[in-house]
Amino acid sequence: MTTIAVTGHMDLTEDSIPLVRHALDNLLKQYADDGGLVGVSCIAKGADSLFAEAVLAAGGRLTVVVPSQDYREKKVKPDHAALFDHLIEAAQEVLVLPHETADRQAYEAANTLLIERADRLVAVWDGRPPTGEGGGTADTVLEAQTVGVPVDVVWPHGAARRD
Repeated sequence: MTTIAVTGHMDLTEDSIPLVRHALDNLLKQYADDGGLVGVSCIAKGADSLFAEAVLAAGGRLTVVVPSQDYREKKVKPDHAALFDHLIEAAQEVLVLPHETADRQAYEAANTLLIERADRLVAVWDGRPPTGEGGGTADTVLEAQTVGVPVDVVWPHGAARRD
């Protein structure tokens, strides 16, 4: 069994979505063949949800980490709500962290839990350094590398973030 967590950008352009999904499908194939793929995701819009969908499509099991008690209500926008709810229902395990509010502390705790559970981390990441705010994709990559979790960066040619 291989447990793979994800971190990645929420602000992918529409044209990037199929490119990233294809790259994720190809990457996950090698882990899904033995039937032991587990994906761990916070299922935010963008990379997290694309990864979760790819895990399920590959026949893997999904574990969802929800950063806070109010995350669904306060952070999930209407254009992402149906997919978020679908992924929650499809998940084998849903872990809702005890933070009351979806804030930087909650996101950092969620990212730490992702890394603790992971054999590998997939980063849908453009390679930009951390912003200094904490809890972002680059921060999660650095945290994984610090504790020795291998990181697979997925950023296919043509991928971009919205301005």
